Amino acid sequence: MKYAKYYISTVTLLAAIYICPKGEYYPTAFFIGFSLFIILGDIFIKEDNRERDYANTFFLNLPMYINLPLLLILVMISVFILGKGQSNTYSEFLFNIFDIDLIYASSTINILDSIFLVALIGLLIGIMGTVPGHELSHRTKEKFDMFMANWLLALSWDCAFAIEHVYGHHKNVGLSSDPATAMRGENIYLFVLKAIVQEQRDAWKIESERLRRKGHTIAYIKNRMLIGYLRSLVITFLSFIVGGFKGMLIFLLCSFIAKALLEVINYTEHYGLIRVEGERVMPRHSWNSNSIMSSVYLYNVTRHSSHHEKANLKFWELRAYEGAPMMPHGYLTMLYLAIFMPFYFHKIMAKKLIDWDENYASKQERELSNISNKNSGIPSLIGQV
Repeated sequence: MKYAKYYISTVTLLAAIYICPKGEYYPTAFFIGFSLFIILGDIFIKEDNRERDYANTFFLNLPMYINLPLLLILVMISVFILGKGQSNTYSEFLFNIFDIDLIYASSTINILDSIFLVALIGLLIGIMGTVPGHELSHRTKEKFDMFMANWLLALSWDCAFAIEHVYGHHKNVGLSSDPATAMRGENIYLFVLKAIVQEQRDAWKIESERLRRKGHTIAYIKNRMLIGYLRSLVITFLSFIVGGFKGMLIFLLCSFIAKALLEVINYTEHYGLIRVEGERVMPRHSWNSNSIMSSVYLYNVTRHSSHHEKANLKFWELRAYEGAPMMPHGYLTMLYLAIFMPFYFHKIMAKKLIDWDENYASKQERELSNISNKNSGIPSLIGQV
């Protein structure tokens, strides 16, 4: 069971591949059911803070590798259904081999299903693509893992992540210069847009400096940003072949949603936390969760303090710190609250931040937090000044 639980993403993707093309209301039901499965699982299943030893780590990596072809199949199914919906080699292959009728799915899908299918694909790329891509992108000396990481991240047009996150965010977390650290009271929608732009900018700076040290310009054939864009262009072109121009636009929309969801996760993981520049990154500089469904689906990135303390640790090696700052709910719940109920998100997190200021922050951090509280626009935080 300790190995099998990490294959839940594989089972979910297989279920989506077979269920979503079944016909009217299936995509809508799947999105709602999937969301409730995680949220209610986090609420009712006992939290898991155990640390286990694994002898066969290949079987822990395997589901992350499997995610890539399954996501590509699911994405192409979706762009076909929402795109031109005319018989082609891809639809005939799925029908003849797997009895998946994309023509029927395309003819029966309604507006509600279309909205939820796009949202579902964006969510699944984020959870089953970006999160494993994040895990594997830290293994910078393992060529195959980096290969898989880059292609998983290509699904969300996010080649910058493997560069800026590893060499920028982990160095600058908790500082105002870090695009992935949200200020107290910061608008979630503006944060997402700002983070996307600044992470691209910072990734280009990091890559340009790397090439300069090697005596190359940014036009060098091994520029990781250019290669990353090319990977995403390949998938975009494939979506055009399968779903036509409309299908290609659908894929680009799903990619943007996946990227935006990543930034929302970043928003929740470090929201309002402060670090003095030059100080070592400590467990207090990340929000954590031991909610079981979030931990399993997200490959223990929920143990975020441990991840930032030693970024080279594999996901099964991360520790659950009992004394680290904790989120009030599981990851998907926090994500939905931040997007759809930002006022309530700020309210519940204000209580957490007051506790952080009093029980976690250093003296210098408390001085900075007073300034941040004053500028937050949140009454309960302003009252602490």
